[in-house]
Amino acid sequence: MAISVVSLFSGGGGLDLGFKKAGFDIKWAIDNNKNAVSTYKKNIGNHIVCADINTIDLESIPHADVVIGGPPCQSFSLAGKRDVEDERGQLVWRYIQIIKQVDPKAFVFENVTGILSAKNAKGEKVVELLKSAFIEIGYSISTKVVNAADYGIPQKRKRVIIVGLKDGYSFQFPTETHCEDGTGLKRYVSVEEALGDLPLAVEDEKGVTEYLVEAQSEYQGKMRCEGKITEHFIPQMSELDKYIISHVKPGGNYMDVPADVNSARIRRLQRDGGHTTCYGRLKPDEPSYTINTYFNRPNVGCNIHYSEDRLITVREALRLQSFPDSYELVSSSKQGKHLIVGNAVPPILAEIIAEKLKNYI
Repeated sequence: MAISVVSLFSGGGGLDLGFKKAGFDIKWAIDNNKNAVSTYKKNIGNHIVCADINTIDLESIPHADVVIGGPPCQSFSLAGKRDVEDERGQLVWRYIQIIKQVDPKAFVFENVTGILSAKNAKGEKVVELLKSAFIEIGYSISTKVVNAADYGIPQKRKRVIIVGLKDGYSFQFPTETHCEDGTGLKRYVSVEEALGDLPLAVEDEKGVTEYLVEAQSEYQGKMRCEGKITEHFIPQMSELDKYIISHVKPGGNYMDVPADVNSARIRRLQRDGGHTTCYGRLKPDEPSYTINTYFNRPNVGCNIHYSEDRLITVREALRLQSFPDSYELVSSSKQGKHLIVGNAVPPILAEIIAEKLKNYI
């Protein structure tokens, strides 16, 4: 019998895709973002509810063997105050209420590394309050900062994963399979290994095109689908951004741009330093940096294509997040697509954790 799952803060379903691939049965999911819910339905199933998790009737949530998902990170400045009026501040405690209600054998909680240093108004560490609350309702807790690149995803994406198990068991995280130099393990999957088989991006905003060459790496082979590729359109850029991008070399950033550029921000960065990935171009032989929700902008992260003078496409961002090419986005806006992609858990990482979790359930 398949292991049943309830998914919270599901977004476009990165965690869910991985658990589904590992053979888990996702019975129920929830998110309050209409675009994410529409995308989830297109790719995973109709069992997702579009609603505010703070107002949902807890009795309506089915019991399940596993609960997956993590509250958005905005909540952590206030999370320790259980009586806060700000709804975002209540999300982490709402998560615990749902765990208590559903009473799963295990849960998987994912979040940004900022949760490790976040404190409430009393100066108490949020992550310690969270662990104590989970222990109080009967779970043994294992916590790890996981780098997606260590598991074969072409992205240096660090996230905190907390796994809780009932009955005194302690979860051992999957052993890393990849490392930077390949000593004793496989070498990190690089950007070029992830994207090198994709055709030239198109002007049409639907971004529909097709493969022109065979897969050139194991990773590309995993990602490819039957039929056409979607979301592979050239992002819009200003003339200034085009000028800036044309000067940045692979692995470089704003320091490569001529000092007479018509941008006060770049001149300030060149003078003061910091934000080293700002206006960054990907290196073909290394994983990307974290794909965020603003990968359509050159000034927020390292989002310039490694060999072409443009920003990465939505499809390329999906590839770097380990979403298969068969995954389709449904959104009323471009920014809606970027939010779904940038906020997601890489599905391959989710699948690896799900496979390990089977041993305990």
